[in-house]
This record gives sequence, C-alpha cells and structure tokens, in this order.
Amino acid sequence: MVFSSPVYLFCFFPCLFLLSRILPSRRGKEALLAAAGLVFYAFGELRYVPLLLFTALLHYALGRRMPRSGHKKALCALGVLFDLFLLGRFKYAAFLCGAVNALLGTSLSVVSRSQPAGLSFFTFLAISYLADVYRGDDPGAEDFLSFLLYLSFFPRLLSGPLVRHRDHAAQLAQLRFTREDAAAGLRRFTLGLGKKLLLADMLGSVADRVLAPGAAELTAPLAWLGAVAYTLQLYFDFSGYSDMAIGMGRLFGFRFPENFDRPYVSASLTEFWRRWHMTLSGWFRDYVYIPLGGNRRGRGRTALHKLCVFLLTGLWHGAGWNFVLWGLWHGLFMMAESGGRDFLERLRRTRPGRAALHIYTLLVVTVGFVLFRAATLSEALGILGAMFRFDFTLRPAAALLLRQVLDGAHAAALAAGAVLALCPRPPEPETARQELLFDLGTLLLFLLALLALAGGSFTPFIYFQF
Repeated sequence: MVFSSPVYLFCFFPCLFLLSRILPSRRGKEALLAAAGLVFYAFGELRYVPLLLFTALLHYALGRRMPRSGHKKALCALGVLFDLFLLGRFKYAAFLCGAVNALLGTSLSVVSRSQPAGLSFFTFLAISYLADVYRGDDPGAEDFLSFLLYLSFFPRLLSGPLVRHRDHAAQLAQLRFTREDAAAGLRRFTLGLGKKLLLADMLGSVADRVLAPGAAELTAPLAWLGAVAYTLQLYFDFSGYSDMAIGMGRLFGFRFPENFDRPYVSASLTEFWRRWHMTLSGWFRDYVYIPLGGNRRGRGRTALHKLCVFLLTGLWHGAGWNFVLWGLWHGLFMMAESGGRDFLERLRRTRPGRAALHIYTLLVVTVGFVLFRAATLSEALGILGAMFRFDFTLRPAAALLLRQVLDGAHAAALAAGAVLALCPRPPEPETARQELLFDLGTLLLFLLALLALAGGSFTPFIYFQF
C-alpha cells in the first residue's frame, strides 16, 4: 500500500483517522497506530511482518536490559550485528558473492530472496536506538507497545524520515490533536501528493523513455534531457513522499523532522548534503562520521572520514557497483571540498563565484544520479558517454523520440519542475484570509492529483527499492 493509491486515500486513511479521533485515551491511540503500522506493512509484505515484530521485540529487550547490565557493549553489539545480518542476507549477499567470485574465480551462490520493504530504514532506526541507549542519550522504551510504534509507525515505515527514539517518545508522551495540526497536515500531505502524481510521475515517464536500455540513437541532447528529467523526478518523488509522511504524522499528533530544504539551490556538494535527505545525512554524521573522529583529526583524516561515509551511503542505497561508484563520486568531491574550503569561501562571497559553484554542484549531482538510476554499470557508462560525446545532431529517430516525450503536458512538467525545485515551500498561513486561500489551493491540487491518479498507471515511490 502506498500513500498515492486509492485504497490508502479512500479507505485506510479515513477509517484510521476517524478511529483515532473516537478513541479517548492516549494508550488506545498508541495501540491503534501500532496495529495500523502492521496492517499497512502487511498489504505488501505480509510474509515479513514476523520479521518486523521479531526485530522490534529483540531491540526492545536489549534496550531494557542494557542500562542495568555490566555487558552493555556486548548487548549493543549483538543487536547491531543482527541488523547488519539482516541487511547482508537480504540486500548484499548476492552482490558480495558476485564480487568474491570475480576476485577469486570461485562459483559461490546464495538463494535469492526479495528484500523486505523499508528494511534499510527500520534497521537504521533500530541501530540508532541501541547506540543512544548504550551512550546514555536515551533511557530506553518504557514498554513494548511504544517501541513497536516507533519502529512500525506507518507514515515513515517504508522511506523515513529517520527519527530518534527519544524524540518519538517525547512526542508520544504529550500526544495531542488540534484543528491547526489537522489543517497543516492535510495541506502538507496534499502538497506531497501533487509532487508525486503531477510532477514526479510525468518526469519519470520522460526519463524512462529517453534512458531506456537500447533507446535509439541516444545523442547528447536526449542523454542530457533524460538525466535532468531523472534528477528532477527523484527530488519530487522522494520529497513528495517526505511531505506526505510529515503531513500524516502531524495529522496523528507527531512532528517529523524535515528531510529536504531546496537541495538544488546549493553552491557546493557539502551544502547539497545538508539539504538532501537530511535525516539520513544526520544519521551518518551522528553514528558513523563522528565516531570515526569527524573533523577533529586534521583535514586529511576529515577528508578520509567523508570518503568512508559516502562509500557507505552508496552501499546503503543499493547493492551494485553503480551505487559504490555513486558513493565514491560524491565522497571524492566532498574530500576535495574539505581541502579547498578557503577557496570555496572566497568564491561564495561573489555573485559570479556563487553562480559558478551552483552550476558545478548541479553538474556533479546530475552526473551522479545517472550512476544512481542505471540498472548496471555498463548502462550508466553508456548514458554518460552519450552525455559527454557532445554529439548534438538530431537524427530522425532521435528527433521522433524527442517529439514523443516532450508533448505539451510533459514539457510543462519539466519546466514547472525546474522552477519549483528552486522555490521554497509555502509558509503556513497567518490570517483567516490566507488560510482560506491555502485551503482552496489545497482542494484544487487534490482534485488535479486525483485526475492524474485516475488517468495514469501505478508508479511506486523510487525509494521503496532501498
């Protein structure tokens, strides 16, 4: 089940919202939302519901035991090793076997298993919980029900945002519902729904047609069009999901952290990663980068720590050499920016310098996302080769494909996406008139999204595969 499906919009969410308003006690709402998370997960991953429950039970037990134990480090390590085992078994086993076979000439193989949806997200939540309890930053969950809700809360179960347990517990203890929260939550959810159905899916159809394996005569104009369309699609798809998750959370009394802050206005890759998938960047900062030593051991070690973090970031997104290279691509530029920080600061102080840095950042990000999107490394290299051959001739087949993918609706989506990616999110209304205008705009956007939903085919969120 996804937020943009009719089952969710017209059945699951309305029924759950009404039930949550009827139940008088906080404990009753907590049980309802925990059960809803399991039902939500079971719609697409029924066979993995026991795994999710066992993960919650194991980490709850370890979190309860750890503060009173003389073996805190061993208990924390046990839980983290379990999480890494899950990731390795379901996500990386085939990739690692292939790498070993290529390196040693062996013929190892593993039984292929589908990856549980949201695995990378709920295992990272579990790891952060154990680390915080071990360090004394979190006293641990008071009971299993509250921890199960933390791990399985349906708005952020499949693709985040990543939330720390202590923040979740603090909000749960003061759970409340107001008319203002409901209005703001519905507006935010509808904004995300519009991003997904009106922009991301339209841009995705352009990228898919242009960058499809074996696309006829992929010259530079088509290759760049496909790369830019995918760069915009990925942003609107994932930020749209985050908007919907944040809106859903607010409707049920929770405030999730922001996940995106106009990343495409960035004037360096360092700034880009402060604005893109902010909760994942924060997770790697707090649980990998700082424990490695952060920036406390000189510029050389700082650069190396950043390279390690981005190599892991690439692997987190997927088990493939294209993801390894994507992580290294970003890591190497982050290393270079660490070494040239003073030079970048001087450039940033001038308007031409900041414009040049903006262009540089967009170029690095767009090229990197070609690696991110491609199913294989050879496919990515083929697209990049077409982009940088600078063959701008439009042969008949390429011209026909260009006319097909850039009809009025798709061209409008591409132009709107390019403009809106640079615009800030609308602020909350402050007056009654502003609120009325926002509500009318929200209703119109919702109707347009429903028309797109009725006329289009189902397209899952991109980040569900990670």
